[in-house]
Amino acid sequence: MDLRELDRRSLLVLDKLVAAAQADDLARPTPCTGWTLADLLRHQVGENHAFATAAREGSAPDWDAGDLGDDARAAYRASVDDFLAAFADDAVLERQLTINHFGTFPGTVAAHMHLVDTVAHGWDLARALGLPYEPDAEAVRAALVLAERIPDEGREVNGSFTHRLDVASDASDLDRFLALLGRDPGWTVS
Repeated sequence: MDLRELDRRSLLVLDKLVAAAQADDLARPTPCTGWTLADLLRHQVGENHAFATAAREGSAPDWDAGDLGDDARAAYRASVDDFLAAFADDAVLERQLTINHFGTFPGTVAAHMHLVDTVAHGWDLARALGLPYEPDAEAVRAALVLAERIPDEGREVNGSFTHRLDVASDASDLDRFLALLGRDPGWTVS
């Protein structure tokens, strides 16, 4: 399966979650330590546009959080459209893309990286809003494969990842994936 299709499916799940968010939800805490829902959406908007820029231009400089403007949902939707349009060309998968402080990778790896973030932040959004999260199972498995490759060394450099957590040996793919990224699968808004 094309990673871009898995990411598109995952983004559709996030679209529903973002559409459910109201203006007063933007102050809610998220599983991302120190981030509100507004912070998380700014991150997603900035990242979607940055990956799109890298796909079009070969690199994206270190990006700041995205601008939500007066309509967070519209800003998010525009960033998704930008990302999907930029990655629609098959040639992007063969090019070398410089992704923020992570380095330079083939477009296929960059697409995989974006998928990891999409699946993880979909869970973050759902938890922050107290909504169910039903990600595409194939997308979760693909994201898990990359998450298993993230080395323990340097995980907290640039605030990218925290240390992985332990989960039960019979944990679901989603819970294993979340734990590999340092998220507690049992996290809820307190």
